[in-house]
Amino acid sequence: MINFEEELKNFKPSLEVEEAEQAIYSHELTDMTDVLREMMREAKERRAE
Repeated sequence: MINFEEELKNFKPSLEVEEAEQAIYSHELTDMTDVLREMMREAKERRAE
């Protein structure tokens, strides 16, 4: 039977995951909030015309 607590003690994240995390946090990424703000701004501009 697997002892999950022992397995968790031995767990070490792979280097690939750490590298990916660093790459993600070092770039400014557009998220859904940014997309929605841009869509709302464009809609307001169209209504103002």
